[in-house]
Amino acid sequence: MSLDDDALEYHGDDPPGKIEIRTTKSTTTQRDLSLAYSPGVAAPCREIDENPADAYQYTAKGNLVGVVSNGSAVLGLGDIGAQASKPVMEGKGVLFKRFADIDVFDIELDHDDPDAFVESVAGMGPTFGGINLEDIAAPDCFRIEERLRERMDIPVFHDDQHGTAIISGAALLNAVEIAEKDLEDLHVTFAGAGAAALATARFFVSLGVRKANVTMVDIDGILTTERAEAGDLDPYSREFARDVPEGDLADAMVGADVFVGLSVGGIVDAEMVRSMADDPILFSMANPDPEIDYETAKNARDDTVIMATGRSDYPNQVNNVLGFPFIFRGALDVRAAEINEEMKVAAAEAIAGLAKQDVPDAVRKAYGDQPLQFGPEYIIPKPLDPRVLFEVAPAVARAAMDSGAARVDIDPETYVEALEARLGKSREMMRTVFNKAKSDPKRLALAEGTNEKIIRAAAQLEERDLARPVLIGDEREIETTVAELGLEYDPDVVDPADRDTEAYVDALYERRRRKGVTRTEARALIADSNYFASVMVDRDEADAMLTGLTNHYPSALRPPLQVVGTAPDTDYAAGVYMLTFRNRVVFLADATVNQDPDEDVLAEITRHTAALARRFNVEPRAALLSYSDFGSVDNEGTRKPRRAAERLRADPEIDFPVDGEMQADTAVVEDLLEGTYEFADLEEPANVLVLPNLEAGNICYKLLQRLGGAEAIGPMLVGMDEPVHVLQRDDDVSDIVNLGAVATVDAQEQ
Repeated sequence: MSLDDDALEYHGDDPPGKIEIRTTKSTTTQRDLSLAYSPGVAAPCREIDENPADAYQYTAKGNLVGVVSNGSAVLGLGDIGAQASKPVMEGKGVLFKRFADIDVFDIELDHDDPDAFVESVAGMGPTFGGINLEDIAAPDCFRIEERLRERMDIPVFHDDQHGTAIISGAALLNAVEIAEKDLEDLHVTFAGAGAAALATARFFVSLGVRKANVTMVDIDGILTTERAEAGDLDPYSREFARDVPEGDLADAMVGADVFVGLSVGGIVDAEMVRSMADDPILFSMANPDPEIDYETAKNARDDTVIMATGRSDYPNQVNNVLGFPFIFRGALDVRAAEINEEMKVAAAEAIAGLAKQDVPDAVRKAYGDQPLQFGPEYIIPKPLDPRVLFEVAPAVARAAMDSGAARVDIDPETYVEALEARLGKSREMMRTVFNKAKSDPKRLALAEGTNEKIIRAAAQLEERDLARPVLIGDEREIETTVAELGLEYDPDVVDPADRDTEAYVDALYERRRRKGVTRTEARALIADSNYFASVMVDRDEADAMLTGLTNHYPSALRPPLQVVGTAPDTDYAAGVYMLTFRNRVVFLADATVNQDPDEDVLAEITRHTAALARRFNVEPRAALLSYSDFGSVDNEGTRKPRRAAERLRADPEIDFPVDGEMQADTAVVEDLLEGTYEFADLEEPANVLVLPNLEAGNICYKLLQRLGGAEAIGPMLVGMDEPVHVLQRDDDVSDIVNLGAVATVDAQEQ
């Protein structure tokens, strides 16, 4: 099938379109409906009547944006009218929701008259927290935005203008840094004088480019004062008319430091690129075909050419989705009256700054494992980078508060936590652990210290003050990798080859001499970084340890089990996954260690998993699972969890509810607990689920993750004498950072 066929099938599948409305409150009972509508709805209506600002408290206004268009300038399609533009506006709504959790009503207005358009939109002010104008032809778009900004007390933002300006502005900030040029000295040439080009030129001036150094070219040539005086330019493009001789684009590009293309494809050739200043910067943003293709521009000359386009198949894509969702998010959350220049500049600077940070593995994978690292081929973040929300929205909110555009103030730290909660329960849960870890970072031994992922994770752990990482391995190899990654990180390295290891050999020999290990064998084992790191923890030279990224789980677990061992009151370790859903979190054990636990082991696992839940500020409610409910089947398999639950309930030190054996749905469905099994000790659904064996645990967590939409954090090892965690072989840097923070909190507890 062609792309068009696929797109038509995608949009036409039942239900048609891409968006729908869902309720956010319960509507299952008559009382729910009486609260949602009549007579209960009268109460918030009266409150809003007395104080209009209460609309933000009692309605969806504060998280609702109107995407409004008349379809007069749809990208790549032109003037197709309001009705035909609806799929584009729905798509814009999808992006708002996907990237910033903002709800959208798309509004397509059949108005060619700007005055009628303004009147229609202005009348909808009470509905929305902000207005995103989209795909409106110039020059009407300028007048419409100006008049709506004057009349409405909510943000009005024409993304075709300002979105492109902000993202290309972020790219410019980084490009001039790499090219070692100064903004105020740049000579910038624009191809195109439409809405996006004019807004981008104005924004570049806001960033520090001198207006006198901006040359703009339209289809008739350079915008000159002579053309302006002759009435050849509209009032908006007249702003960038220069007192220079007439000429075409080729003339305008001679000696230019920067070329900005917002026109049509194929109008720039290699000779024009060669005529530019040293180390030129080209933003060739016409879509789908840029003004000059990437390869031609890069090969046109021998010095550094920094190139950006609007396409995803080339480096440095200028994509508006890096801006508008997060700019509106920050503006809405402080109830801004407008999106002003200070807020736009803050967004650009935040986007530019993010490009200098280490890129998450999930983003690298989404783009084919590209080596994304700050430099000429990576001057702006990728659109799928989830961190954009946490960088741009707070920056915009701060700028709104500082500039007086905000109507409410927010605390920056708690705001970031609120944003993380929007992206999933797992981020909210990990924020609890991160805050605890930062209070007293601990020394963390990383056994596989030469691994690139481990090094990147160590840099983040140190930078975020979550731990004091110690990389175990060849010091020169580690330093070389740090330099190749471009990390500003001075690692703490312990290289076993460069130190006297006799004390470590002695310690290992003491631990294992009656377990079949001779001194000679201990000397050989200590060369293994897993054993070395384990001994470091055992000797209190490190507070915690991570390993396992390059080894199978049993192989990685064996050294710390042999050296560190389990806690004094514990005979068995266990692996726990924290599984987060939209409104629920559960801890599932054991999924990695004990193959066929008996009732003693199940009781131990439950006790330690409950303690782990409390480290995440979750009060545990434990269920020991089986395929039967409370004795409905009686055999040795069902007796094990039943007896373990009985033992725990009889233990005076157990201060959390626990019950079993029970089926999985009984454990997590409130109606079953309250109705069918009202005698159960669990009054609320369980959040600690203990599986009867390793096979069940592993199957369960993977099904919940892959089919149930759960986010999994772990496995977290419980029951060890000192904090040790074993990574999975396919873990990415964020997984390592998460477990590193958990290890720090474990060490604090001990």
